Amino acid sequence: MTTITFKINEKSTAGKAFLNFIKTFVVGEKGVEIIETEETRYNAETEKVIADIQKGKGINKAKNSADLFKKLGI
Repeated sequence: MTTITFKINEKSTAGKAFLNFIKTFVVGEKGVEIIETEETRYNAETEKVIADIQKGKGINKAKNSADLFKKLGI
């Protein structure tokens, strides 16, 4: 079995045409399978930081700038 990965811009005319061609060609074929995956917008480290912030982890709250600087050790 061979795996081939294509990166197709679904918004372009050529991308739409190619995707429609492939989907039409493999309908009913048992020997060919289309697997669609979505790419993340960011790398794994950035995704983790975004998830942590949404959970409230690593957020410093302060009453004013002096309090914030004190908490940050500045």
